[in-house]
Amino acid sequence: MAIATSPPKKIKLNRIGLELPVYRGGKTTLCAGCGHNAISERIIDACFTMGVDPTQVVKLSGIGCSSKSPAYFLGSSHGFNTVHGRMPSIGTGALLANKQLVAIGVSGDGDTGAIGIGQFVHLMRRNLPMVYVIEDNGCYGLTKGQFSPTADVGSTLKTGVVNDLPPIDTCALAIQLGATFVARSFSGDKKQLTAILKAALSHRGTAMLDVLSPCVTFNDHEGSTKSYAYVKSHDDPLEELDFVPFFEDITIDYEPGTTQEVTMHDGSRLYLRKLDQSYNPTDKMQALRALHETHARGEFATGLIYVDPMADDFLTSLNLVDEPLATLPERRVRPPRAVLDEVMDDLR
Repeated sequence: MAIATSPPKKIKLNRIGLELPVYRGGKTTLCAGCGHNAISERIIDACFTMGVDPTQVVKLSGIGCSSKSPAYFLGSSHGFNTVHGRMPSIGTGALLANKQLVAIGVSGDGDTGAIGIGQFVHLMRRNLPMVYVIEDNGCYGLTKGQFSPTADVGSTLKTGVVNDLPPIDTCALAIQLGATFVARSFSGDKKQLTAILKAALSHRGTAMLDVLSPCVTFNDHEGSTKSYAYVKSHDDPLEELDFVPFFEDITIDYEPGTTQEVTMHDGSRLYLRKLDQSYNPTDKMQALRALHETHARGEFATGLIYVDPMADDFLTSLNLVDEPLATLPERRVRPPRAVLDEVMDDLR
């Protein structure tokens, strides 16, 4: 008697012929329920869908719970865990050496807003082509949950201590300094965060994402403004996002006059269905005003806050040669003695 067997399960491959498990990393050691793990999953989904070659990705991080995250996605990519707050310098050097790399930097609200704030400032103004993710939980999770620079005035610790210092708004700071793609999302909003990450991977310039990511151990209690409950009830989305990669031909059906289309550098299209009909994410002053007004109401503006798809990135402005600098032979990167003699003669 023949035994019925089920047909083999078809393995899903992306556009460059890779399976989803290739984009995963090691097993997480973060707390169960940590928002950072959800962000790692969204990065995996976005890179798989976009057909990013993991071997051409450099993952960068500093110090903190957030900076452990790159170990949990894209296990076959290059990785560099830097000194606390110094990730932007290492990322700049890596991309100058090989501008063909896709850079994904993961930082935290302490790593970025405290010890690393100076490096963050200069990375934003240079518009380096990097996806810069801030996993923002408003506390220092590795050192028992003290307030970080993004903690809101009046928020409380589990011990009852009340924060009396104003927060740094990394989105407002990034816009003012020159970042050309600035967004805010919530680790629990799978659809919005995935669309933003896919758009960020298509952007040529600094794509800064502030992702509210509750700390389930130290900052998920009543009185916290970074808890799951608070963020869910105080989320003020600016638009609904749909993203169409350059390699897909999909028609997005929206009512006329309610949607703004943004063409990314690689030809992908980002569709923004406006919830506030007057909001324009290409208007820098309006973006800053939206951040100010939602903060004044105790809410978080989420979605694509600002984008400039036309600006030149840092590497383009330097007029680098087409080949990665790291691959050039010495004769092309070291001037001959005659050039040095000419310089010295000019200085006499």
